[in-house]
Amino acid sequence: MEIDLSKLDIKKAHEHLVNGDFTAVELAEVCLKNVKEKNEDINAYLEIYDDVLEQAKKADERIKNKDNVTELTGIPIALKDNILNEGRAVSAGSKILENYKGTYDATVVKKLKDAGVVFIGRTNMDEFAMGSSTENSAYGVTKNPIDLTRVSGGSSGGSSAIVSMNGALVSLGSDTGGSVRQPASFCGVVGLKPTYGAVSRYGLIAMGSSLDQIGPFGKSVSDAEILFDVIKGYDKLDSTSLPDVLQSKDEVKDLLAGRQGKLTIGIPTHLFADGVDKDVLENFNQSVEKIKSLGYEVKDIELPNTKYSLAVYYVLMPAEASSNLSRFDGVKYGLRKEGENLLGDYLETREVGFGEEVKRRIMLGTHVLSSGYYDAYYNKANIVRELIKSDFDKAFDPKAIGVDAILTPTTPTPAFKIGEKKDPLSMYLLDIFTAPANITGIPAISIPSGTVEREGKDLPVGLQIMANHGREDIIFSIGRSMSI
Repeated sequence: MEIDLSKLDIKKAHEHLVNGDFTAVELAEVCLKNVKEKNEDINAYLEIYDDVLEQAKKADERIKNKDNVTELTGIPIALKDNILNEGRAVSAGSKILENYKGTYDATVVKKLKDAGVVFIGRTNMDEFAMGSSTENSAYGVTKNPIDLTRVSGGSSGGSSAIVSMNGALVSLGSDTGGSVRQPASFCGVVGLKPTYGAVSRYGLIAMGSSLDQIGPFGKSVSDAEILFDVIKGYDKLDSTSLPDVLQSKDEVKDLLAGRQGKLTIGIPTHLFADGVDKDVLENFNQSVEKIKSLGYEVKDIELPNTKYSLAVYYVLMPAEASSNLSRFDGVKYGLRKEGENLLGDYLETREVGFGEEVKRRIMLGTHVLSSGYYDAYYNKANIVRELIKSDFDKAFDPKAIGVDAILTPTTPTPAFKIGEKKDPLSMYLLDIFTAPANITGIPAISIPSGTVEREGKDLPVGLQIMANHGREDIIFSIGRSMSI
């Protein structure tokens, strides 16, 4: 049969593979053909692996012999360039790691290999995941497949663009302040940020260790759920990994039964007063009406401290990044430049190896951690972080506000023009709706919610669904109902 990737998700592709309608090799070949035709213009892949068809042949043998076949066996997947894949290049979008190769598999990569996926290649990203547009990559911007004059989002812009352009069926990214959900919204795909600790960070090149989470991209909520079910789980190699955090799939049914079939959805309308494009807000209001028509109970809620999320995020994240990036010194691995002495080596290596945005955040982070400023900035940000967490705790507490999920737009605007946002602060404001989920550690998903018009182009916008810790089942349930 003819393979149309635009009409395939994991479930459909799996059925065709096990029924013998096409092989994993044929599926991979269609992906590679699309990549050959589109990637030169879009720049979503930094590298296509040279053994893609060999991987696919092994998957076909596994399917033929019915040897531990999973829903992901033979499924083509792309990997963000900050997730280690043993023996493969991984640069985190930076010149300072240009020649570095992973010395072990990230836990998520090991789990996916065990499931029999076919890794197509590694995807472009903002350098060390610092950015909202993939314009900060040392290897060039990733363009939006829907409009090549616009950004694909970031920092996981390559991973979202690849799913949108059918260069793989699904992909993995990482989300520190919205880096999966925001590009998913810009490119019209689904992107999940799991509960903090639900997915192992072992083998993820760290940016903000208390904020980072690996998450999936797919064409459907089902894709995100299938990938999440494979990569989730406790990992003793990750000290932040949470055991037994996740609820069973049946619990959402029990919850629905207890509510006479109704979940309660909270809408923090006070957060939408400023900075949201009029047509994006109109699209969101249409989504709320659809939620009501599906039988959900909707109530307006207050999250009084959440307005400080961006300020908190842009203190904590640079602080953690400045600490994490101190290891890139030209001595242990990666780029090395010679100076007059050891300090000179450090300075020369970092001057050449780090891009402007990375340098900016390292300086910000070092400043807020410095003597005399630690209490004024970093400690105060952690105090406010707890206040923001208390907002969400009250929202989800049945004895307080008592909602099961919270809805917001994913981003305040659709994808913007490449080079349009020259002021870093205007870029940072794009995280206004996504950063709270990272600060609080709760799960959040972006699903396509329609389009808005810009210069004759219909550009995607996303709907963000957030739920309490470990309640991915709730956001999957709502997401599926909204996608029908």
